[in-house]
Amino acid sequence: MLTHKFIKAHRNSLERSHNPQKITTVNIPVNILTPCPACKKNVFTGELPENMYVCDDCGYHYRIGARQRILYLCDENSFQEHHPSVLSDNILDFPGYDKKLRTALSDSNEMESVITGTGRIGGHTCAIFAMEPNFMMGSMGIVTGDKITALFEYATERRLPVIGCTVSGGARMQEGIYSLMQMAKISGAVKMHSDAGNLYIVILTDPTMGGVTASFAMLGDIILAEPRARIGFAGARVIEQTIRQKLPAGFQSAEFLLEAGFVDEIVPRKNMKSYLEKLLLLHKGRGE
Repeated sequence: MLTHKFIKAHRNSLERSHNPQKITTVNIPVNILTPCPACKKNVFTGELPENMYVCDDCGYHYRIGARQRILYLCDENSFQEHHPSVLSDNILDFPGYDKKLRTALSDSNEMESVITGTGRIGGHTCAIFAMEPNFMMGSMGIVTGDKITALFEYATERRLPVIGCTVSGGARMQEGIYSLMQMAKISGAVKMHSDAGNLYIVILTDPTMGGVTASFAMLGDIILAEPRARIGFAGARVIEQTIRQKLPAGFQSAEFLLEAGFVDEIVPRKNMKSYLEKLLLLHKGRGE
């Protein structure tokens, strides 16, 4: 017969309890942390706007929307938008394009892939355009071309410098040859602006590719870039398959293009506004 000696004794107070304590769980808010794609460090999402969406550890520049970029560049409450309600149309009846446009509008909360207007940077009045990565990756369609062209014409008439922030996957295939025509149309407006003696500064951000790179993104009097921005025409894999050679490390990065002379300077986002202020002061013209 078993006695109490053979029965396992309770080793701690929890085992003796007939009503075990409930384990309390903490509800952690979703998306409280954002991983850095470069160094993999988790960053508090709420701190990103204060840091201009730049990783404190490695300096990685997150992609930001056009309005956020304008906010960081312009003097407070100085930006006035041009043509805010113009919409793209499925001019070629491309299958599924209407749905893509509705999705792009919903994803970005913008009407088109570029925002244009005027604002002040360090007190200097400028014409400004910023491309929107969340609207079909800043792809260039007819309306994009119309808005940027109209901005250059406006700046030419008023002798204003133009500050352009590019981010794009290139021409919008759903608009076919009409999309490609925007390269020539905008380039012509840039030429007229330049011939009138006005300043055009481009800020290349990640990624600036395709027809945008092959036209107005590389026509600036001064070409700046954010660190590690990817800049090019065709993708690296397409180039390697075409030339049947391995490309150098860092090919199409802002740093690589700086060494090759295609970019004038790489400027971190936190320093961009003050850098532009100095450039605008040096090139101050009659449109101020």
